[in-house]
This record gives sequence, C-alpha cells and structure tokens, in this order.
Amino acid sequence: MAAETTIAVDAMSGDRGCEPVVRAAEIAVSNNRALRVVLLGRRTALEAFLSAGHDRIEIQEAPDVVTMEERPSHALRHGQQSSMARSLSLVRSGDADACVSAGNTGALMALGRNTLQTWPGIERPAIIKRIPFHDGHCYVLDLGANVDASAEHLVQFALMGRLMAQAVDGVQEPRVALLNVGQEAVKGNEQVRLAGHMLQAREQSGYIGYIEGSDLFRGVADVVVCDGFVGNVALKTGEGVAELIGDLIRRAFADSWYSRFVAVLAAPVLRRIKRRLDPARHNGASFIGLRGVVIKSHGNADVTGLVAAIEQAAREVDHELPRRLGDLLEQVEF
Repeated sequence: MAAETTIAVDAMSGDRGCEPVVRAAEIAVSNNRALRVVLLGRRTALEAFLSAGHDRIEIQEAPDVVTMEERPSHALRHGQQSSMARSLSLVRSGDADACVSAGNTGALMALGRNTLQTWPGIERPAIIKRIPFHDGHCYVLDLGANVDASAEHLVQFALMGRLMAQAVDGVQEPRVALLNVGQEAVKGNEQVRLAGHMLQAREQSGYIGYIEGSDLFRGVADVVVCDGFVGNVALKTGEGVAELIGDLIRRAFADSWYSRFVAVLAAPVLRRIKRRLDPARHNGASFIGLRGVVIKSHGNADVTGLVAAIEQAAREVDHELPRRLGDLLEQVEF
C-alpha cells in the first residue's frame, strides 16, 4: 500500500477477550509498515496487554461492550459508546479506513447500516467471503447477516457478489448460482424459486441456476447466493470438516513409526494442505453493500485469525472496494 492505512478494531466484543486482539494488532503492524491500528475499548484492559514501542497502535476509550446476546435494536439505542459503534464512527468520520469486529453479527449489521448507510438499491448489506476450492475460489453470500431474506434481497446479493468478483478478481462474466436443496427447477422454498425466476429474467446477471452444497467446493460457480441462515450453517460445516480432515491426517501419521517416517517426507505437502484448509488463515468476511469497509471476524478467532481479518480489511482498502462497488452499482437497474 502506498499510503498509510488505518484500521479501527473493536477490541472488546470477541469471545476470547481483548488479549488476542492486541496481539494480532501488534503482529499486523509488524508485518505491514504502512498499517496503523486504532484499538477501541477499555483503555486499562488494553494497555495491560500492549507491548511498549508500538507507535502505530493507538488506544481510544470506549467504555461499553455489545454482548453476543444483545439484540441489534438494543445496541442501536444504547450502544453508541460501545467499542463496536465507536469503531464504525471512526470510518464514517474518515479517521479510519476500515473497521474490524469479532462481535455480535446482528448488532454489527444494524450499527453499520445506521452509521455508514448502504448504497442506493441495496436494502441490506450481506456478509461475503471467499471459499477456496482445488484451484481457485468462489464468493458466497450471505453468511449470517440476514437470517431471513426475501427473493428481492437474494437478487441484490447476487448482483453485489457478481460485482465483487468483477472488481476484485477481474472476472469478466462471473457465474452466479443460488444454493438450493437440488438442481431441479421445482426444488427449494418460495423465496429461492422466485429469486431464480427474477435472476433468469435479468440481462447480464450471469445466472446459471441452482447448485447444491457439495458444489460449493467444485468450482462450478464464481458467486453462490443464499440467505444468512443457510450460508452460516454451510460455512461452519465446511470449517468443521476442514478441522476434521486435519485431525484425521495428524492421527493417521502418528499411528506407527512407519507412519511418522512417511509424515516427515510428506511434511511440505501437508503444510500446503494445512494453509489451504486452515479456517484461521481465511478468517474475515466483508459486509458488502455498506459505504465503507467493515470486516466481520469469527467470534472465537485466535490471534492468527484476527491477524487475517485485519489484513483482509487492509486489502479491501487498498482495492478501494466500497467506492468501486458503488460506482458499479450506479450502473445497475434495480
């Protein structure tokens, strides 16, 4: 990055407390000399973990915390002094280029919409993430921001995902699919079937039809669309399977002296597989549709995962993603 990038980090809302957030900020600024991090939270708690000599890490007081159990409406009314709300406010004022939070997803969406607003034609932001497959990746949305989504919302998600693939990856004609319980036209609930008809009727939507969950990792689509309930379950199921595969491989290679010997020979390959499948290394999903960069980290993310989320925020700032998506959305007829 040519210029300094400032990331506002909600340091208090994750499941593991503020210590891993502080450690992640220290690693992130050490890895990137053009990066500055502002930690929002209770100063005394954060200062207890911050090492001396980090002149590119700033602490700003935010006395309140949005809990995981808190209703979004309550966070909107009473959470303006929370670390989450203060982080978003720094993005709105221009004092930060992006916000990262491991907190309550619903509250983050509600506060994000209220603070940063959405682009014209977009009623709800969605959580979007790149999912790896054998020789590439696809974008999946929504991953939890909208548990209930209408057909119109699904169409908006599809358009935003398509623009994301074009803006970030340079895919000229991204293939868009709806995640469903089968590929036949009669399958699925009413919202999905109606969204399919609406996308089919739109020119240049890139719509290729329905895909099933097993197709997520086969590279058959560049953008996969679903509501937040289905998407979140699919994402966390995939993360669980990745962890299971890693555990099975470790157990298999520790089974005997011969297996351990083979493991030494296979170590470079195993490391590549681990990097590809490790959920922590892919932590950090974007709230697409907002007029600013907001990255949602997994609530239980460790230091490695939080570093990945901060670095994801910096990459999106570097790509000028919200502005570019906004420019493209202005050309879309809703």
